[in-house]
Amino acid sequence: MPAACDSALEDIEDIVSAEDLKPHDRQFVRKNVFPKVRKRNSQKNIQADDDPPSDSIIPGVQKIWIRTWGCSHNNSDGEYMAGQLAAYGYKITDNSAEADLWLLNSCTVKNPAEDHFRNSIKKAQEGKKKVVLAGCVPQAQPRQDYLKGLSIIGVQQIDRVVEVVEETIKGHSVRLLGQKKDNGKRLGGARLDLPKIRKNPLIEIISINTGCLNACTYCKTKHARGDLASYPIEELVDRAKQSFQEGVCEIWLTSEDTGAYGRDIGTDLPTLLWKLVEAIPEGAMLRLGMTNPPYILEHLEEMAKILNHPRVYAFLHIPVQSASDSVLMDMKREYCVADFKQVVDFLKEKVPGITIATDIICGFPGETDEDFQETMKLVEQYRFPSLFINQFYPRPGTPAAKLHQVPAAVKKQRTKDLSQLFHSYNPYDHKVGERQRVLVTEESFDSNYYVAHNPFYEQVLVPKDPLLMGKMVEVNIYEAGKHFMKGQPVSDARVYTASITRPLAKGEVSGLTELKVCIFWRDLGACSQVEDGNGRHSREFGFNMLNEKEFRHAPQKGTNWKAHPSAEVPVKTPLSSWMALQLPWQQEGGGLKILSVSLALLAVLVMFYYGGMKIEL
Repeated sequence: MPAACDSALEDIEDIVSAEDLKPHDRQFVRKNVFPKVRKRNSQKNIQADDDPPSDSIIPGVQKIWIRTWGCSHNNSDGEYMAGQLAAYGYKITDNSAEADLWLLNSCTVKNPAEDHFRNSIKKAQEGKKKVVLAGCVPQAQPRQDYLKGLSIIGVQQIDRVVEVVEETIKGHSVRLLGQKKDNGKRLGGARLDLPKIRKNPLIEIISINTGCLNACTYCKTKHARGDLASYPIEELVDRAKQSFQEGVCEIWLTSEDTGAYGRDIGTDLPTLLWKLVEAIPEGAMLRLGMTNPPYILEHLEEMAKILNHPRVYAFLHIPVQSASDSVLMDMKREYCVADFKQVVDFLKEKVPGITIATDIICGFPGETDEDFQETMKLVEQYRFPSLFINQFYPRPGTPAAKLHQVPAAVKKQRTKDLSQLFHSYNPYDHKVGERQRVLVTEESFDSNYYVAHNPFYEQVLVPKDPLLMGKMVEVNIYEAGKHFMKGQPVSDARVYTASITRPLAKGEVSGLTELKVCIFWRDLGACSQVEDGNGRHSREFGFNMLNEKEFRHAPQKGTNWKAHPSAEVPVKTPLSSWMALQLPWQQEGGGLKILSVSLALLAVLVMFYYGGMKIEL
């Protein structure tokens, strides 16, 4: 070793020379230096306590934009998903640019709808948005290339949308595509009393069943929705009653085929409708959705009686698709043109003034000029006031896509010819001068009128007077167009409110009673204790996802349930709107609550691992 190290130092300070600064001097040598405070733009850098950064992984604080394509069933699913997300704390926005996540709810009926869906995915990715996909497209074909790496919520899993959104925001790819079953029997879908944000607070869309009994060769929806699965009558009636208690004045019944309702559970459509009619308050109305001809042929007498009821619209949507029996056979529609005519003729005779809407496909594979002319004659004979004309599009994976296709130019020309025939007559001209009773429920697309419907579900435009919204009024028809009439309210007529209570505000979440708040938050790990009227307690820790059987048999009626506030959720506070809900970290009180949330998040990861959820990291 060097010689300098041969002698031991007396002390550590021995290595400091006399010229070096002493500790005291070092402490005060910069006494004339003053710190400079960095000025910050308060508007730019200071965030409100209740508005965390958009990239925060704290669940329930991000903004979500929801876009839905397709049928009323799909729209109802979108309303349910919005309601659950809002109830959990997410902000549902109409501004796609400010949203942190896009929830795209798709339709697989026609190619253009899927094209819009695909383009929206691309736009979201270009805008660096998180994306969750829902609806029939990803359910039917989840392995398509443009869906790779994206989160998917299946059509029967919409009650778990909060989980999927939460994991997607964290950067994971989640896919839930399973079917709901009870003792091996397929259920209609997610339960009907979930939180919901109605697009129109006056209109409730109720899905009475999912899937169908047919196997139409052109239909892709069957691949997504599957075989028929009906909801029990009691659940549907309860949902209708709840809707009326929330200010709804019009109910739409929807499904892939309402006429097939109940055949899987030992009941039928007329039985359901009579039960629902008993629950409809005076002034409110019920609209029945699409039904195929075979399933109402055996119920025509009962259906006519129901459609004559003053609280049921005299309206029925019965798709014919083609007036050629050979084409119907290739489509596997399970009826002939004579069956369709029998249904329409009977209802027109027994339900005076009834509106019959129908669908027609132009250019189905194998359709000849003679086949198409038969369809033209049918439209000329019945002059349907509402006609949905669709050019045939081969959907991937369907039998019709493998058939010899009609040339595109021919399909286009037939669609044009049928459209010209449809627009050659005016179905409402003879109604000018009539006095009609109408229910006002919507605003027109151009925002110049309110939209009402008369007892035949014909569209009547009325003056945009806020006092008329949600009211049943009498009007004089003074003008008629192709798709509407215009009416002026009668000055001496009675105007009365159709709703039995004040409707929810636009964007307000339906169904959030105290018990349901506790159950919903218990499902998500935030509510820890429920007590029934006899003092029995049930405690839940972490995430406990209720299965369908457990919820359906919960004593919601006849037992005096009480929801006790846990440390996390003040459920005893009366809830006038979903805004009354607070997340645990938005309340005062601190560390214990944050710890509870952390444990809950840990628990959900365990549940994902064991509960069948596929997470791609």
